[in-house]
Amino acid sequence: MIPRVGSSGSDIPLETQMLLLEAKEGPTSGHSTYIIFLPVLDGKFRSSLQGNSSDELEFCVESGDPAIVTSQSLKAIFVNYGNHPFDLVKDSMMILEKQLGTFTLRETKQMPGMLDWFGWCTWDAFYTEVNPQGIKDGLMSLSQGGTPARFLLIDDGWQDTVNEFQKEGEPFVEGSQFGGRLASIKENKKFRRIDNEAKSKAPSDLKEFISDIKRTFDLKYVYVWHALLGYWGGLVPNALETTSYDPKLRYPILSPGYLANMRDISMDSMGKYGIGVIDPDKISQFYDDLHSYLVSQDVDGVKVDAQNILETISAGLYGRMSLARWFQQALERSIATNFKDNSIICCMAQSTDSIYHSKQSAISRASDDYYPEDPTAQAQHVAAVAFNSIFLGEVFVPDWDMFYSLHDAAEFHAVARAVGGCGVYVSDKPGQHDFKILERLVLPDGSVLRAKYPGRPSRDCLFTDPVMDGKSLLKIWNLNKCTGVVGVFNCQGSWPRTKKAVRMAASSELSGQVSPADVEYFEEASGNQWTGDCAVFSFKTGAVSRLPMEGSLNVALKVLECDVFSVSPIKVYDEEIEFAAIGLMNMYNSGGALETVESLGDSSGCKIHVKGRGAGCFGAYSNTKPKSCSINLKDEAFNFNGHDNLLTITIPATVNSWDIAICY
Repeated sequence: MIPRVGSSGSDIPLETQMLLLEAKEGPTSGHSTYIIFLPVLDGKFRSSLQGNSSDELEFCVESGDPAIVTSQSLKAIFVNYGNHPFDLVKDSMMILEKQLGTFTLRETKQMPGMLDWFGWCTWDAFYTEVNPQGIKDGLMSLSQGGTPARFLLIDDGWQDTVNEFQKEGEPFVEGSQFGGRLASIKENKKFRRIDNEAKSKAPSDLKEFISDIKRTFDLKYVYVWHALLGYWGGLVPNALETTSYDPKLRYPILSPGYLANMRDISMDSMGKYGIGVIDPDKISQFYDDLHSYLVSQDVDGVKVDAQNILETISAGLYGRMSLARWFQQALERSIATNFKDNSIICCMAQSTDSIYHSKQSAISRASDDYYPEDPTAQAQHVAAVAFNSIFLGEVFVPDWDMFYSLHDAAEFHAVARAVGGCGVYVSDKPGQHDFKILERLVLPDGSVLRAKYPGRPSRDCLFTDPVMDGKSLLKIWNLNKCTGVVGVFNCQGSWPRTKKAVRMAASSELSGQVSPADVEYFEEASGNQWTGDCAVFSFKTGAVSRLPMEGSLNVALKVLECDVFSVSPIKVYDEEIEFAAIGLMNMYNSGGALETVESLGDSSGCKIHVKGRGAGCFGAYSNTKPKSCSINLKDEAFNFNGHDNLLTITIPATVNSWDIAICY
């Protein structure tokens, strides 16, 4: 799923799953009304929107099964309007949650614990060549660099699979990897020693390996990857260990809407090689067998990929709505039964078939894959996850995917994760890390400073194209407990499947403005005693500015450059002291380190207590120099710059959580 912008009906592509319109009373009017169209699920039918050459808006209603037809759909599209775009989306999804009864909103779901810990995924480090020693090497190098992974995702490559389309000694055919099928629910011989292989370096089994790395590297969570149907090509039909699930070979059929958008090698290949589809009546047994086995091997959760496959194999299987509901319910039931922590990351699940059937799953990928070798994919990835989170973020914590910390676009991705409110995990090859970047994301204990909400584009970016208009920067806003945060990105380049691209010289800059008003719902952080002004800290320049809420700063960025601004409310204490805690200025999301800011006043003066976590340089705006500062009751030296009213205190590396007392 990717965003598109336009001004007429013909600009609306096939398979549109959410349409947001901005209407103005006149060309010079500053007042906007927003209208949302949400195509939904109606019984056995699923709707989408599309424009035509006459600038009309069409509804496309489909079942995925030629035998299931209708001449009407009375609940195809939900329409609503309002004056606040983010309230409108939220309110609309709340209404749909009640009316449809098939999904639940993000706020009501149990959040998996891994979201708040730094992670490492094996995919771009090894691809399917993942192996026990390589995993140990990667965990070791991250730990030795001071940013230990506490969450590990063992991606594709651990399972027991066979591939009849890849013969030893024959040249590799691109796409043939998607012809592989699952032979059993157990791990392959890289992770399990066979009885007659006494000299093998493989662990005795997956459990021995996972228990070992959990002890050695203090891992809190280990997830493993599997596809919705076991593997890309499903299950091996007629194999000894798969017969109980009665898999039958089926060949995916892609809908006209799908074909009109992205041609994807995985989907095309599965259509060519076929899929061993598990009998829907046996899918609950399959998930329960697989997940209970994984739990017995000390696995904490799963990433479930290729969830969109059901829409392509639903002919003769009750249609795509019934099939999606059946499989989703079975999957979520198994997760709830076997794992303790709602431990699932959904992937390739961006169609409304999946979204509107999600009752429990709390995390879902918000983009195409991260492609480190494709220079054009970096900017569009960040833009896509931000815009997609407008819709997906009401139902899930959007997963913004992994990235390389040692890469030309590493900081661009890192800042996006810092403001995205998403999990933070890299896929570095062992020993190939940029710890300067990682240390700005990860605390020494392996935790991350995750913002409160899904990161989304600022209101003035909603109807711009920050990837292809040649003039717009992308701003992504979020909130912490005590501050707001805005990431600013130059994403200019090209969207996939477009014939033109914006060619900007590497040295040329785009200019824009960033404002405290870019942070929606700022009153959640500002609370009482707020002056109406904010302290705005630029990570890139290190400068602190005092701005009124509607004030702004200029920002200029080259392609794939970014900055992140912490926005802290300046409050009045003891009638004279104006103070705003910024947080850890060495972290991209500085304000994410703050837990509370409170004041205590008596006859001896005013004392402001700032509680938080992490080591480094604590910064705050103060209109006057304090008398003294302490950290956890121990007096500490501080610096005060009267020019920009910046107060800084160094928090020692040995301190994890702190209570800073600033005395006036």
